[in-house]
Amino acid sequence: MKINIEKISLVIILLASMLWLGGSVIRAVIGFDLLQFGTLDFKPNIHPYVERTVYAQIALSTLVVDIAYIVTWIAGIVFLKSTRLRLKDEGWLVMIAILFYMFTPMEIYLMVLDTKIWLLDHVGSNDLVEFRILFIHRLAALSGVPLIATLCYYTGAILAVLRPLRRSLPAGTIPTN
Repeated sequence: MKINIEKISLVIILLASMLWLGGSVIRAVIGFDLLQFGTLDFKPNIHPYVERTVYAQIALSTLVVDIAYIVTWIAGIVFLKSTRLRLKDEGWLVMIAILFYMFTPMEIYLMVLDTKIWLLDHVGSNDLVEFRILFIHRLAALSGVPLIATLCYYTGAILAVLRPLRRSLPAGTIPTN
């Protein structure tokens, strides 16, 4: 039985990216419940226990989201190395790779902030001020680049479905690897 690394890595990419992107959206929805709509100001009259619970949920989801991103990143490299598709002929695949890997430094920076939130939740104090500072710093980090990255990631999913910029071969030719 021959192991097909290309197909295995593609399945891992699909599963890990669903966890990563879905978890990111859920984490954002949970976090934005603390804020007034359209601002980075906290809602008044939030009970401290509720706020602390939200931070605990964010810290817990951080572990899943960050690990899923790392798995997606590694599986993407494995897929690009093992695929029979020629990047020269598959423009859509090149676009997806560029859109995904271009934001790696930003994701690493956000993972550092996520790790600080996780450590504060599990090892640090229960001081809500520290959580608020980290939470707002995470949301305001890099002046909107994380939002642009998220839009690029979803654009990559659309490109994977539509597959534009494919070079078609002339009739009667056999593709070579």
